[in-house]
Amino acid sequence: MKTLLKLILALLFSSTCIGQVTQDFKPTFIKSKKTTHKINKKQDYTFGYLEVLENRNKPTGNTIKLPVYIFKSRNPNSKKNPIIYTVGGPGSTTMPSAQYMNYYKYLDDRDFILVEQRGTQFAQPSLNCPEWSKAIYESHLPNFDTTTYDSLFAKAATSCKTRLQQKGVDLNGYNTNEIAADINDLVYVLNIKEYNLLTISYSTKIAQVLLRDYPERIRSVVMDSPLPLEVNYDEESVANLLKMAHTLLSDCASDATCNNAFPNLKNRFFEYLKEKTENPLRVVVKNPTNEKRETFYLKGEDLITTFSSTSIANIPLEIEKLLNNDLSTIKKQLSYLFEKPDTFNGYGLGMRLSVWCAEEYPFNSQERITTETNKYPETKGLSPVVFDKEVCDIWSVQKVNAIENKPIKSNIPVLLINGGYDSDTPVKWASAMKDNLPNSFHLIFEGWTHTPTTNWSNPCGMQAAHDFFNTPNQRPAPECLKSIKSPTFKIE
Repeated sequence: MKTLLKLILALLFSSTCIGQVTQDFKPTFIKSKKTTHKINKKQDYTFGYLEVLENRNKPTGNTIKLPVYIFKSRNPNSKKNPIIYTVGGPGSTTMPSAQYMNYYKYLDDRDFILVEQRGTQFAQPSLNCPEWSKAIYESHLPNFDTTTYDSLFAKAATSCKTRLQQKGVDLNGYNTNEIAADINDLVYVLNIKEYNLLTISYSTKIAQVLLRDYPERIRSVVMDSPLPLEVNYDEESVANLLKMAHTLLSDCASDATCNNAFPNLKNRFFEYLKEKTENPLRVVVKNPTNEKRETFYLKGEDLITTFSSTSIANIPLEIEKLLNNDLSTIKKQLSYLFEKPDTFNGYGLGMRLSVWCAEEYPFNSQERITTETNKYPETKGLSPVVFDKEVCDIWSVQKVNAIENKPIKSNIPVLLINGGYDSDTPVKWASAMKDNLPNSFHLIFEGWTHTPTTNWSNPCGMQAAHDFFNTPNQRPAPECLKSIKSPTFKIE
């Protein structure tokens, strides 16, 4: 039923995805009774579409439509500076958050506005690439010919690009600068005099562009798991992953219970990764679709990411199981690879390609990328790049200006939030940003990972952000922060 609903929505959206405009086009907000998701009847809200230019360098070009929810505060005497929220990715959709407004603390004091980024799932158009999802599925099968890996994804990128361009999509219109301009347009269309900004992961780049280019109406900004403009993500991703693993296993060693249960775990695990890089681990898994037994060969580069979906508290135990040749967890995760890709996987992937190939790839040092791929014996062969040169050459979007790889400076109050075990956007990046943000505060949630404000099992990150929005010139110190500490590692 959910898949059918997605299909209906996709067909409706794709039928009117792009319009033509005249020289004097002005952004507009068009209310709509038909929403992207079912909303609680008790929640007061307005839904509609922001219509903007697809490419602002082409004032007579196409227009696109971006869904927007405006949720009214639960407080009848709410503050007049709403929060505008958009999520990460790049390529992720913000719209599913609309279903859970009763959990959002922010509505206790002010309105909360959800903005869909251009090119993502519920935007018109959506730059989905199911071809890419199919390629991922094929590349994970046990008998996949690894020598065809590059050509497989090159073909997928070519196919997706051709299809989108045949629909009239201008791939150069999908980048962080345009998204920031969309939010600024929304602020003026809705006549918002002052607002707060809540961003996570990739969307913290959007926040930085807004602070630099459109600061006039910004009151305060929360950047949860910041990705600085000046950081070349690909160059550091493998090193950051390994550093997080070292830190976590060192914390296990410092914990008497964990160390007694799993002595010398860090050294044993990293030696194991080195050995399996030379002599891959053979794992036989039953294919649930046909009961056939399939064989996988896993190297260190595969095994280092095996526990990425495992809770932090369970990771030492799972590593110990692996070292003792208990492959139950590995087999369970590998069995998921046999599931056919969802028809709608790949939503927003085209937008992700445009952003990455215009803003990240051009600033990478290819020499450093090669070095990082082969530098660490535990993960030799693990490429740090999100999209490689061949794919970005196929996508062929325009490189952004050099300023998009430079740090921003601002006196507007900013709260930087990190999880202590975050390997995607490590603590050191936010710490370095503070030098150019004199009115900023930095909170580190020890034992947590990526995007603490979205930790539904513990809303302390959300509470800290909420408190900051109420008093942005003070360091937030909610009571719950006192109980944030390293995890209690499970030993059985």
